[in-house]
Amino acid sequence: MPKGEIVERVVKYVVKEIVDNPDAVDVTIIEQGPDEVLAEVRTAKGDMGRVIGRRGRVARAIRTVASAAADEEGVTAQVEFVD
Repeated sequence: MPKGEIVERVVKYVVKEIVDNPDAVDVTIIEQGPDEVLAEVRTAKGDMGRVIGRRGRVARAIRTVASAAADEEGVTAQVEFVD
């Protein structure tokens, strides 16, 4: 199983549940080092605000869930929201 696969699945699932246009959600995993991955999240234009949430609360929650998923894989994860 490639590094970050669990992180990718979990982040993609959570983001798709939040947005209006789930088909436009794209999560890309980039290996940053031997034990670190970066998840880049892209959504449709109007959905990014929903994913980030007020004062970044939703984004923080997504990062927390991604971190827990990364622990399952023995890696650390960062989540970046890309316009």
